[in-house]
Amino acid sequence: MKLEIATLPQLLRKHAQTNPDRLSQRHKQRGIWREYSFADVQRNVRELALGLHQVGVKSGETIAIIGENEPQHYWAEFAAHALGCKVVSMYPDLTAGEVAYLMDDSEAVVLFAQDQEQVDKGIDVRAKLPTLRHIVYWDTTGMWSYNDPILHTFDALQQQGRTVHQRDTKAYDALVDAGSADDIAVLSYTSGTTGQPKGVILTHRFLIDNAQRLINSMDVRPDMEYLSYIAPSWATEQMYGITLGLGLPMVVNFPEGPEQVLANIRELAVEGMTFAPRQWESMASSVQAHMLDAGPIRRGVYEWGMKVGHTVNVGRLDGKSIGLWDRILFPIANALVLRPLRDQLGLTRLRCASCGGATMAPDIFRMFHAMGIPLRNIYGSTEVGLLTCHQGDRFDLETVGHWMKSHPEAGPPLEWRVSADGELQIRGGSPFLGYYRRENSVESKVKDGWFYTGDAVTKTERGELVFLERLSDLKRLRGGETFPPQFVETRLRFSPFIKDIMTVGDETREFVAALINIDMSVLSRWAEEKRIGFSTFTDLSQRPEIAALLGQEIARVNMFLPEHAQVKRFANFPKELDPDEGELTRSRKLRREFLEGRYSMLINGLYDGSREVRIDIPVTYQDGRRGNFEALVSIHDTDSAGSYHLGAARSKGHK
Repeated sequence: MKLEIATLPQLLRKHAQTNPDRLSQRHKQRGIWREYSFADVQRNVRELALGLHQVGVKSGETIAIIGENEPQHYWAEFAAHALGCKVVSMYPDLTAGEVAYLMDDSEAVVLFAQDQEQVDKGIDVRAKLPTLRHIVYWDTTGMWSYNDPILHTFDALQQQGRTVHQRDTKAYDALVDAGSADDIAVLSYTSGTTGQPKGVILTHRFLIDNAQRLINSMDVRPDMEYLSYIAPSWATEQMYGITLGLGLPMVVNFPEGPEQVLANIRELAVEGMTFAPRQWESMASSVQAHMLDAGPIRRGVYEWGMKVGHTVNVGRLDGKSIGLWDRILFPIANALVLRPLRDQLGLTRLRCASCGGATMAPDIFRMFHAMGIPLRNIYGSTEVGLLTCHQGDRFDLETVGHWMKSHPEAGPPLEWRVSADGELQIRGGSPFLGYYRRENSVESKVKDGWFYTGDAVTKTERGELVFLERLSDLKRLRGGETFPPQFVETRLRFSPFIKDIMTVGDETREFVAALINIDMSVLSRWAEEKRIGFSTFTDLSQRPEIAALLGQEIARVNMFLPEHAQVKRFANFPKELDPDEGELTRSRKLRREFLEGRYSMLINGLYDGSREVRIDIPVTYQDGRRGNFEALVSIHDTDSAGSYHLGAARSKGHK
């Protein structure tokens, strides 16, 4: 199947004309699943676009959207595209300051906000935004007392659009016809791990190209039930739920809210979904945590079933022959363990599952494949799109897969090469068009037609790509050896007890050390089972029993690492890492430079032989108050044999 190169509103209109009753979207609202056909979506988008046009929004301007994944979020984007506008979608948990930065940088003239919380952010920062003219909201709960002239309800704007359409039934079509596939569709902002986020320019042609790459590479089919969960501010959802949802098309399902996602997945038994590594890791941890609570017989049956599933399902991926006894046992293991597991997770019909955005431990892929869930890795960058994924019936879970094929009308076929220093370089497909309002940004990344990704990679004998690390993040120790931090960290995150981990070590250090963010939900249950008393996150994180447990987890991974890359000492963060504190990006990636600065005293303690370090850092509480967080943090030694020495475990203060 080859997608038509067009704008997204042109694709939407085509479906609405040729098959108006075809189901397009489904949203659970107040406990009821509400369905929208292509005719319904087209009508809502048309009324919204004409309403925006009526209040003075012009082609080329920027529309900002903040809120959870809901139909109105999509409709607002399609309406903006119908006018020839570009869209910047924002994570719903951004602070007001972060909203101000993105809207100012993108020159947004309208803010679509989901509810009172998001409206308040827009009102708080509008004095800093000279271009902002309107704030439109779709959830009116709690908004009855707001009478600011900058505010419009979603319905009121659509009513203006209905009036325009009744007066001129060709007005909307004229706007859509004026659109070009090379118009800017989206400004997709980078995560900002090393500085302020930058808006990557994505055209409609770029989005169609990447949707075509997915069609060429994965088991996607028309009318497939897809779960829209990852935020549209992430470029991957722009390619999946938004573009592939229209182009294939798929039935795009929106959960009732973030807290109901897992329950809604089970209700729907979706066929396609994409999660970031943290979400897949969280799902794997929940399974492992439930097994910690199980009795010995139940746990033994689970471990037996998973072992059989691993032998058969993962063995087939590796091209191994499956013995007769395992073939006999597999249906029994599937009936007793694997199918019930898939059912509990709501993944009984899942056939197109992908993980992207960052690296994830191969052990987690193996765990899902052992269950019978065909989870595939996908790799790319916001600047040049999706590049590789696991394809076919055989692939190596240690890799990010084989190369995708781009849309033949989007540009030349994808080509790649690896430089002498191991950097992946790309050309072909939809070209990188630069960062919005950043002069010479194309020239800084593209040389002689090749886009320099900044990623260190290798290739297997079967031609699959192995992602190692960002070149800028590769670390060199004092002895001259290099190690890739993410490679070590992803393998340690397979532990259900570790939520995040940051390895440290550079040319001034002789060994690798680590700072660990424990998984409170899992470890609190483990501690209760072991009758270990604790009061707060800080208290639990510094318990000697927790340090002993994590020491074993590190020792297990150390066995598979070269001597110089093994973690020699570690400490547990005494507070949960928080994106509101700048410790994580909104996509939950570590802000390494910030963390290294904030916890510099603790890092120094890892290397100077200290057994404990007192830290005192500024924090912002949930009610906006500022204060200081103090704690006495223990530092521990570990080695590849699994022995470790526990430091003191005293702490005070918690957030």
